[in-house]
Amino acid sequence: MRLVWLRTLAASAALGLLAVSVMAQGPKQGEDEQGFKQMRLTDKQIQNFISAQKEIEPISSKLEAAGDKPDPALERQLEQIAKKNGFSSLDELGDVGSNISMVLSGLDPKTGQFTELPELIKKDMEELKRNKEMPQKEKNQALADMQEALKTAAPLQFKENVALVRKYQKQLDEVLGPSPEKKQ
Repeated sequence: MRLVWLRTLAASAALGLLAVSVMAQGPKQGEDEQGFKQMRLTDKQIQNFISAQKEIEPISSKLEAAGDKPDPALERQLEQIAKKNGFSSLDELGDVGSNISMVLSGLDPKTGQFTELPELIKKDMEELKRNKEMPQKEKNQALADMQEALKTAAPLQFKENVALVRKYQKQLDEVLGPSPEKKQ
C-alpha cells in the first residue's frame, strides 16, 4: 500500500536533517504554509544540491544525534557546505532541497507522472479508508495526520520544476535514496 505521508517522509529524510538546523532559525519572509519558499529551480541549483548532499552524508549521523537541538559546530559546518556548493546560505540550500522534495513526493516512480501533493494525500486517504488490515485506532490517527497535512499542502507553483527534477532523478535517488516504491 502506497501512502503519501510515508513517501514524503522518506523523500524528506535526508532533507529533514538539514531542515532541523534551518527551521530552528524560525520562519523567513516569503515562506508558505509548508515552511519554505517555493522557487523556480535551475539546473545549477539541483547540481549544487546533489554535491552538497554528498558532503552532508558523512555527518548525517551527527545531525541525527543532535535531534532538534542544533549543535552550533554542526550548523557552521552545514553553512560552510552550503556556501562551498554555491548557495548563499544554509536557508537557500534548505529551500532548494524542499522544492526538490516537493516534486519527488509527487512523481510516480513507475510512470514518471507528477501528481500534486493535495491530490496524492486525498487518494491515499481514500486508499487508507479501504484498508481492512490496519487497526481502526491506527487508521483514525493516520487519517487525522493526513487531514492535517492536507490543510498545508500547497500545489506546486513552478510546474517547470517537474521536468528539471526528472532530469536529475537518478542522481537525486543516489544521494537521497529512492522512494519506498522503488525499493519494493
